Amino acid sequence: MGLVVQKYGGSSVADAEGIKRVAKRIVDAKKNGNQVVVVVSAMGDTTDELIDLAEQVSPIPAGREFDMLLTAGERISMALLAMAIKNLGHEAQSFTGSQAGVITDSVHNKARIIDVTPGRIRTALDEGNIAIVAGFQGVSHDKKDITTLGRGGSDTTAVALAAALDAEVCEIYTDVDGVFTADPRVVKKARKIDWISFEDMLELAASGSKVLLHRCVEYARRYNIPIHVRSSFSGLRGTWVSNEPQGDQKVEHAIISGVAHDVSEAKVTVVGVPDKPGEAAAIFRTIANAEVNIDMVVQNVSAASTGLTDISFTLPKAEGRKAIDALERNRGVIGFDSLRYDDQIAKISLVGAGMKTNPGVTAGFFEALSDAGVNIELISTSEIRISVVTRADDVNEAVRAVHTAFGLDSDSDEAVVYGGTGR
Repeated sequence: MGLVVQKYGGSSVADAEGIKRVAKRIVDAKKNGNQVVVVVSAMGDTTDELIDLAEQVSPIPAGREFDMLLTAGERISMALLAMAIKNLGHEAQSFTGSQAGVITDSVHNKARIIDVTPGRIRTALDEGNIAIVAGFQGVSHDKKDITTLGRGGSDTTAVALAAALDAEVCEIYTDVDGVFTADPRVVKKARKIDWISFEDMLELAASGSKVLLHRCVEYARRYNIPIHVRSSFSGLRGTWVSNEPQGDQKVEHAIISGVAHDVSEAKVTVVGVPDKPGEAAAIFRTIANAEVNIDMVVQNVSAASTGLTDISFTLPKAEGRKAIDALERNRGVIGFDSLRYDDQIAKISLVGAGMKTNPGVTAGFFEALSDAGVNIELISTSEIRISVVTRADDVNEAVRAVHTAFGLDSDSDEAVVYGGTGR
C-alpha cells in the first residue's frame, strides 16, 4: 500500500459539485489501495473575498488577526470535503494546519515551515481514514499563534506533508492538465510538458509561472518528492516534476522548457546614489530590514561629472510601499537624490537547461522581442534563464512572440483552462 498526498486548489473545490467530484477522485485513490492525505485550498475566491472584507474594516489589518481570518476559508473546504467523502461510504477526518503538525516561524501572513510533526495524521491513516488537511496555514513554534504561509501556501503544505510522511508522490490538482510551455490563458497553443526537472521548474516558478509556486518546488527538490501536476477536471496524465523521468517516461531534453511572465512586480529606481563602496549595501540592507524580497537589480554607469549613479530593482507590488517608506526614512544616511516607483511593468523569462550549451538562444530571444516591437528596460540572466522587464501592456504579445520564435507552439488542440484561473 502506497501513501499519496493530493492537493486541490480553490478552482477544484469552488462549489458543492466540485467538492463532490473531488471526493469521488479521492475515494477512487483509496479504493486503489493507497493511503490518502488530502490538502485543500479555500473554495474559489474565498480568500480574496476575506481580504477585501478585512480591508473594508481596517486599511492595515493586524497580522495575527488577519491570519486568523484568512485560515477560515480552508477550514470550510476541509470540513465540507470530509462530509462528501463520508457520504460516499468512506471515513475521513479533517485537520487544521496546527492539528496536522505544521510548525512555522512567527512571521504573520508569509510564515515559513520549520517542522512538520504529523502524529495525528499517521494515527488517522493507521485507523483506515482519509486525512484531510487545511492548506496554507500552520502554528508558530513560540507563541502557538495561527499563521498563514502566503501565496502558494497550500502547495507548500502538501509537499511538506509528503516529505514528513515519506509519500510516494505529491499530486497537485489544479484546473489545467499540467505544466505548459507558457500560460495557456495567454498562449492558446502552449504545449503540455510531460516531465520537467526541479531546476527548470524552479526557474519557471520564480519567473511567474503560476501552476506551481517557487517555495513548493524548492521544498520538493530538497526532500526529493516527485510532484505530479494534473487537472481535477479530467483524467489525463499531467506533468511530472522530479530529478529524473518517472517510470517508463522517455523524455527528449528540450533546449527550452518554457516562457513565463509575471505582472505582479514593480520597479524602484534610486536616483543620484554616490558611486562609492558601501552605497549599494546600505540600500539593500534597508530593503532587507523591511523584510522585502527583491528580484532583478541593475546599476547604471556613473556620470563622470557628478560621480552619481542610479540603481534600479524589481520587487513585489504588494511590498512597494513598504520599500519606498523604508528608503525614505534612511535617505539622509544613504544619500540619494530621489526615488522613482513604476508598477506598470512585466517580467518575461525564457527558461531551459539547454540554453547554456546552445549558442544563439540569447540573440533569438531579443530578436523575437524586437520583431514584436517590445522595448526592454532591465535584463537579468542565469545559466538556464534570461529575464527582461518590459511595459505591462506589451507582455501578452511578447510572450506569444517568444513562444512561437522558439518552436514551442503545439500542433494539436488548444490548451484548456477548465476553471479559468490556471490554478
